[in-house]
Amino acid sequence: MSNAANVALTALRSFVRKLDVTANNIANVNTEGFKKSQTVLQEAYPSGVKVSISQVETPGMPLPADESHPDSKETSNVVLEDELADLIVTQHMYDANLATIRTEEEMQGTVLDLIV
Repeated sequence: MSNAANVALTALRSFVRKLDVTANNIANVNTEGFKKSQTVLQEAYPSGVKVSISQVETPGMPLPADESHPDSKETSNVVLEDELADLIVTQHMYDANLATIRTEEEMQGTVLDLIV
């Protein structure tokens, strides 16, 4: 398998992790005090893509105190619109890397056909 296909495979794995993080954020959009996570994709040495996941500490919107919880509470800091937009971008990047692998397969098949 070529270097381009290996890079595309590591990217696909990274996008799956990114989708997992986004799904967790969306699932907890209504969980009081939940802090969303974010993924950062970076180039890995010597080739490939690696994922770094970190928690975003920005506060959510404050909730009014009630008798049972006099302490201040807050909503999650997940912005659903941002998460959905991120899903669309991730899908396109996943598809592009999948196309790279398919093209590599087709090229190898063509070379084998020429040899035989």
